[in-house]
Amino acid sequence: MTPATRRRDRRCPGRAGCFQDERGTELFDLPDAPRPAEDTPAPPRLLPEFDNLLLSHADRTRVVPADLRGRTWSGNQAHRVFLLDGFLAGIWHLDEGKERTTLTLEPFARVTRSDRAALVAEAERTLLLMTPSGAAYDVVMAES
Repeated sequence: MTPATRRRDRRCPGRAGCFQDERGTELFDLPDAPRPAEDTPAPPRLLPEFDNLLLSHADRTRVVPADLRGRTWSGNQAHRVFLLDGFLAGIWHLDEGKERTTLTLEPFARVTRSDRAALVAEAERTLLLMTPSGAAYDVVMAES
C-alpha cells in the first residue's frame, strides 16, 4: 500500500466516499448518495448576510464569478445575496414596514423570464418563513 493510499484510507474511513473535482481537490460524500446530473441547474437561493457559503471557502470562484468579487460587501458589512444556477447573481434587501414587508431583489445583470419567476417564487417562500402568518408582503425586482 502506497503512502498516498494510506492517507486516503485514513481520510475516507468506513462508509465515506472519496471523489475528486475537476482540479483534483478531494471531495467527501456517502458512496451511494443520489447525485444529480452535471447539467442539472441549481435552484435560486437567497442567502443571508455572513452566509457560510461565501465566508468559509478559500476559493470562492465556484460561487462568485471573478467580475463580481467584492460585490457582496460594503466596508465591513456583508450583503444578503442571491444565487442563480449556483452563482452569485445579485443582492436582496428586506424592508419590514408597519403594514407590509417588502423583499427587493437587485440583480447584477439581466435575468431571464424563467429565472425571474423562479427567483420570485423563492423570495415568496423566504417571506413566508420571515413574516407572521397572514401578513402582507411584496416582492420587488429592481432593474439591472
